[in-house]
Amino acid sequence: MTEAIPLVPVIPVVSNPIYDPFPIKSKSNDTEYNINNVYNNEKDKEKDNINKVESSTKKKKTSPSLHASLRTVEQVLTEQNTDLEKGLSVQEADFRIKLHGPNILEPEDEETMIGKFMEQFKDPLIMLLMGSATISLLMGQFSDALSILLAIVIVLTVAFVQEYRSEKSLEALNQLVPNYCHVIRQGQLSSMLGNNLVPGDIVRFSIGDRIPADVRITQAVDLEIDESSLTGETKPCVKNTEVIISEASEVNLAERKNIGFMGTLVRNGYGVGIVIGTGKNTEFGTIFSMVNDVESKKTPLQEKMGELGKQISAFSIGIIIVIMIIGVIQGKNWLEMFNVGVSLAVAAIPEGLPICVTVTLALGVLRMAKRDAIVKKLPAVESLGSVNVICVDKTGTLTMNKMTVTKVYTAAQDELIDIEGKKNEDLPQSIHHNAIKILIRIGNLCNNAHISNGEHLGQPTEVALLEFGNLLNIRDERPLYPRISENAFNFEKKFMTVTCKGEMDKEIIFAKGAKEPIMQRCSSYYVSEDNIQPLTKEYREKISNISQEIASQGLRVLFMAMGTDMNNLAFVGFVAMYDPPRIGVGNAINTVMDSGVKIVMITGDSEGTAISIAQKLNIMNSVGNGYYMSGAELDELSENELRRVVPTISIFYRTTPKHKMAIVKALQANDLVVAMTGDGVNDAPALRLADIGISMGKSGTDVSKEAADMILVNDDFSTICNAIEEGKGIFYNIQNFLCFQLSTCIAALTLVTLSTLLNLPNPLNAMQILYINIICDGPVAQSLGVEAVDEDVMKQPPRNKNKSIIDKKFIYKVLLSSAIVLGSTLHIFHHTIEEHSNEITSYTTTMTFTGFVFCDIFNSLACRSSTKSIFKIGLFSNKAFIWAAGLSLLGTFIVVYVPFFQQIFQTEPLALHDILHLTLLSSFVLIFDEIRKFIVNKRNQKQIKAYEMV
Repeated sequence: MTEAIPLVPVIPVVSNPIYDPFPIKSKSNDTEYNINNVYNNEKDKEKDNINKVESSTKKKKTSPSLHASLRTVEQVLTEQNTDLEKGLSVQEADFRIKLHGPNILEPEDEETMIGKFMEQFKDPLIMLLMGSATISLLMGQFSDALSILLAIVIVLTVAFVQEYRSEKSLEALNQLVPNYCHVIRQGQLSSMLGNNLVPGDIVRFSIGDRIPADVRITQAVDLEIDESSLTGETKPCVKNTEVIISEASEVNLAERKNIGFMGTLVRNGYGVGIVIGTGKNTEFGTIFSMVNDVESKKTPLQEKMGELGKQISAFSIGIIIVIMIIGVIQGKNWLEMFNVGVSLAVAAIPEGLPICVTVTLALGVLRMAKRDAIVKKLPAVESLGSVNVICVDKTGTLTMNKMTVTKVYTAAQDELIDIEGKKNEDLPQSIHHNAIKILIRIGNLCNNAHISNGEHLGQPTEVALLEFGNLLNIRDERPLYPRISENAFNFEKKFMTVTCKGEMDKEIIFAKGAKEPIMQRCSSYYVSEDNIQPLTKEYREKISNISQEIASQGLRVLFMAMGTDMNNLAFVGFVAMYDPPRIGVGNAINTVMDSGVKIVMITGDSEGTAISIAQKLNIMNSVGNGYYMSGAELDELSENELRRVVPTISIFYRTTPKHKMAIVKALQANDLVVAMTGDGVNDAPALRLADIGISMGKSGTDVSKEAADMILVNDDFSTICNAIEEGKGIFYNIQNFLCFQLSTCIAALTLVTLSTLLNLPNPLNAMQILYINIICDGPVAQSLGVEAVDEDVMKQPPRNKNKSIIDKKFIYKVLLSSAIVLGSTLHIFHHTIEEHSNEITSYTTTMTFTGFVFCDIFNSLACRSSTKSIFKIGLFSNKAFIWAAGLSLLGTFIVVYVPFFQQIFQTEPLALHDILHLTLLSSFVLIFDEIRKFIVNKRNQKQIKAYEMV
């Protein structure tokens, strides 16, 4: 049980010298709650509404914010037993913090570091290696055991460090609770830690503040809150105090206009609210619980490597038992056969395989980091090659999460000018018309936003107007036109006006807002200072049609006018703005879709905006006709119905965190590998649930970054293309070195098995086998893991996650390679025995050992690509391979020619003609593989030509 945090001393609030956050009265936009305004008939309607909602939701727990949104302020005050003017007493607050706990989000008890480390031992290959090391220790073969244990330590350490660093997804949510907030207690306004808030507290907040807990708003003066990290809405939500009347069983988060959510940011105005939920009882707390409940999924590679480990274990143990039984039946000493079993175990187990997989993934992580993609979990790299659906969050991922002016229209020019994506030097000449300057002046003067040191303060639409002026190098004119009065924008009026002092102290009214309220007050239109034309009915209809067409494209249209009489303004023009797609994201999406990956856009934004962005980025054509669905429609579907319909949907709009998780689950239920991108807190549960969670590095919240498996440093969607390419390439590289290592192990195992069955001494001793498996094969196999990604890899469709690493083609190639290696080694063994009167000498084992190593080197050349000739990809294109193969050969010559190692490995020097003879024989494995690739490629080319003819 977490101890209650003691209350801090009351700290007086220092008033803001620029703007008083809590004036006593607002002239025009104060929607402060007044009990006298609540009529009995309204109360009856509200009660009916509450009963309807509660009856439909009584089976599921109602969140405090939903509950409070359906009630009047009076009802909430009564339920919370608090006073709007005085707040709670210190004693009552102290009692409630003991009852409800502090206003923080605490993760459940996590597994200890020791537990995380011990978890790594459950890997089948690790267990198999441990068994092999134990047998070696029992047999007194300490060098073998030491080598195997060293391999285990390397693998476990790398895996443990990566996993431990990734388990931080819940801690960052606490950073959303502001350190200090303004609270009324015992009738005094004070500043205190947000951790000490309790339900029933009365809090005040103004522009720049973060909401400290879920609150039922009781006063809202021009209050706009940025909830994009929670709901995905680009535009700040305009808040009010009115009770919500709804017959729906669930009121969407974005529709709870009378609720302030913990962690959201006040963009404009100020307000007062009653705390209704703290800690885990907030909407952020719900997300916290979702993230906590989602278990980390194993990647396809982890699952397949686990299966492979079990298969190798079962196969090896079965063969070893059979051989030992046969030996005992033949009359051999059981201890001798046990020693043979250890040799077989060493031969059968690819000791370097776990190391190769881990290091290959780690090197892939480093390469991707250079391409601006940070991968937190090693296996996630390979999983990218299996992704066949990417669920993309619109706001901040596909778009800039910043309103931008894209089209401009002035009555003087009667021309719609498109400036989307253009820099100053690329703008059309018409944008420098004097009427445009007047339009910018209106947007500048009728504006309360500021841009200071690159930081945007104010409404996104007003910031966009200031940036539009900056684009044309027009300075801020507010100091030149002193403001006399302001009629602030609100949700009901939908327009804003300011009265400024112009030349000769003449008062001028500047207005901006929606089409209807502005055009109703216009009787003329501006052409020039000395040319004001009457606004005819025909011209009104023309302007209306143009603006409606633009609005249908998902753009927000802002009309502007000016004059000296509020009811006889002159229409100047309008600007259209929207949250534009990120640069290059369209090309990246096309590339991903061409590779067979489906794109699904999920957003909390409106239908029109979502469809507009989807059409611009060609997402609507990613499947079928590009169907779309709202969050409300999704709620009406059962899990099975959603699973059936989700493959046909390209766009989900008006969604919540729960919707995103439901969509990901439904896609996964269709046996699809799902990647999820996002940048907000609302994306965190889905990021964790998805097979691959991808967060934005610049615009992403700490919560989304910690929940994700991969972070895009530059917020560029095209980086995902690079990541998918790398993921596919890594899988094929893993498959190539797996083919190399398994063919080596099978050849060594068969060699020892045949010698045992034929009652012959082992051609290779345990030290030689271990040298081949770890010292020789390890570096060479690792170099295959860093082979350059094939340029044709993006043309390949996503790999089926259920498809085993070991398919028929793979088995065929492994068996063919191991058969040639075995045949060449047996030929060398048999030939050297005959040369020495059928006696096995150190020369015989040295020739066999060296021949096996040479076969391995040529086999590794053949395994650099499963389809392309070594001469096409280039003998020297992989420098790491050249170094690894060269060092392996050098090590072999040291073992053969250095006296100290001759005693350990039981070898003797070879003559030059022996080396040449071994080189010729061992090259057959490469020659045969080149012939195989030539035949397969010719067959594939014929099939492609036949398909094209059809």
